[in-house]
Amino acid sequence: MSTRSVAKAYFDAIAERDVDAMVGFWKPGGREFIRGQVDTTAPDGVRGFFTALFGAVPDLDLQVQDMVVDKGRAAVRWRATGTFCGETPFNGLEPNGARLELEGCDVLQIEDDLIVANDAFSDSMAFARQIGMMPAEGSPAEARAFKLFNRASRVGTKLGAAAPEEIADGVWIIRGGFPQRAMNVYLLRDGDGVLVFDGGIKAMTKAVAAAGARLGGITRLVLGHEHPDHRGIAPGLGVPVYCHADGKADAETDGGEHYIDWSKLRQPTRTVMPRLLKMWDGGPVQIAGTVAEGDDVAGFDVVHIPGHAPGQIALWRASDRLALVSDCFYTLDINTGRHGPARVPHRAFNQDREQAKASIRKIAALEPAAAWAGHADPVTGDVKAQLEHAADTT
Repeated sequence: MSTRSVAKAYFDAIAERDVDAMVGFWKPGGREFIRGQVDTTAPDGVRGFFTALFGAVPDLDLQVQDMVVDKGRAAVRWRATGTFCGETPFNGLEPNGARLELEGCDVLQIEDDLIVANDAFSDSMAFARQIGMMPAEGSPAEARAFKLFNRASRVGTKLGAAAPEEIADGVWIIRGGFPQRAMNVYLLRDGDGVLVFDGGIKAMTKAVAAAGARLGGITRLVLGHEHPDHRGIAPGLGVPVYCHADGKADAETDGGEHYIDWSKLRQPTRTVMPRLLKMWDGGPVQIAGTVAEGDDVAGFDVVHIPGHAPGQIALWRASDRLALVSDCFYTLDINTGRHGPARVPHRAFNQDREQAKASIRKIAALEPAAAWAGHADPVTGDVKAQLEHAADTT
């Protein structure tokens, strides 16, 4: 049979609501991907989906409007009508008697007279409107829904993160977290786009994505380290994620929680912080590649600064003596929320406190003009003296 003949016969079987005949056109294991509805395989997945569809819309009438064939592919545009009045739910929705008029397109891939894949597209919004799940187009109810959505979007944007602020040539900071805006994510000019350094918290994802898009698009994300409050945006950005090799295992699993010692925190922080960390975390990250000491990252040199976390890195730009240091030091007291001078990160979160102090001294030796951390405020002025003091006394 030709590709056109197979596609026509398959849609004839759909029009006749003959599930057995439909399934017979599929190669076992073939993928049925109906966008927004189902991603399954033949034969059982195809049988289950269409059995449920015909059970919910017993008078479904599907007519082919057009077909374009190219070698082993057939694009089929169709129109379906029917009544959502059957005895069984469809995709979790109970039939309510609504009249349906829907359009869509299936792109079938056919090999040896069998369907091996189908990418199908239908108007899910029209379906939702027609069954009453969404307001009718142009209705007062739709206008009210849009108003509420827009209001929530504005509030969510304000709560998620502040607008990007340029802190140096080709470097922007986005401050997130409610209410103190103490979570820092950095955007670095990287060709025509920007590279993200440090992964912040999950609630910042949309703000970082939007800022990156306005600056030419995000090229990749480089984690400052692998803790949950520094990888939060990573899964949601949809870009390659890099980290130091020593942090890869934790980035891809629990984010280093296995060495956090909550008992070292005072109450109520000891009770609250584990819950906050889970809320901030975007979850395990698939690492696309690693960076190492001395690598060039968007015009900065990678500096390995372990101790707080095994894979923690800073980015150093000698031309203007700018250091982006993740959690090399804190300028925020985690128990009180008060801002202050640089100090060693809290002992509850450090994998190796003495190594963390050595890393602070390593950054101090670079004599930065400014050192911007993963939380709260930068250290400016006599940065070297302040960091040496932090390593020696805190």
